[in-house]
Amino acid sequence: MKLDQNKILITGATSGIGRELTERFCLLNNQIIAVGRNEIKLKELEKFDSRITTFKCDITSKSELNQLVAHIKQKHQDLNVLINSAGIQYNQNLLDPTYTLKKIEKEVLTNLTSPIKLITLLLPVLQKNSNAAIVTISSGLAIVPKAKAAVYCGTKAAIHIFSKSLRYQSNKIKVFEILPPLVNTEMTKGRGAKKITVKRLVDEFIKAFKNNKYEVNIHKVKLLRIINRISPKIADRIMKGSII
Repeated sequence: MKLDQNKILITGATSGIGRELTERFCLLNNQIIAVGRNEIKLKELEKFDSRITTFKCDITSKSELNQLVAHIKQKHQDLNVLINSAGIQYNQNLLDPTYTLKKIEKEVLTNLTSPIKLITLLLPVLQKNSNAAIVTISSGLAIVPKAKAAVYCGTKAAIHIFSKSLRYQSNKIKVFEILPPLVNTEMTKGRGAKKITVKRLVDEFIKAFKNNKYEVNIHKVKLLRIINRISPKIADRIMKGSII
């Protein structure tokens, strides 16, 4: 993949992994369409570099998602890279009375349903352009789940399988999947002591992106996949009580 002169749409661009990806790809001389819900943080991104344009959108809202797609089709027909970075995790047990159906629905919409919808709706645009790519973000928990956050683990396992299947279907568009370990973001505040930085994650991803390595196992996820291949029971035992 070319690392420069792309037009890239990034969801979840105002914080965490999405923010780091936005700034890094901008510095690599790309045009960025940064998508997020927080208008103040979107304005901060616009000030970061003139190559960043923003679009306020809650991707879990059907009407707002349709507005985003219409905007891209009208003004950005040269879009060639879509990065689905928006994600949420409620680190709760299903028996927890505060873990409501509303939270479950939000998690599934944000992590799974909305990215699939956005990808599907923008495929006609991406297919018309060269050097086209789709990037999804799953998790090491897509390979081996933990006890808490069962819905989150389920959505990430689903996006992992979806990404593989989409890759089989896509002859022209390259499909990349990032599988992170515990990353130091607002979402993981208060959990775990051995988090990697968003900078390290993006460093590893950029290298894989350049070299067309489609499943990008980040840091400890490389080891987890080896252990899971050799002995799934050991991998399950390691991850069962994990706090990531």
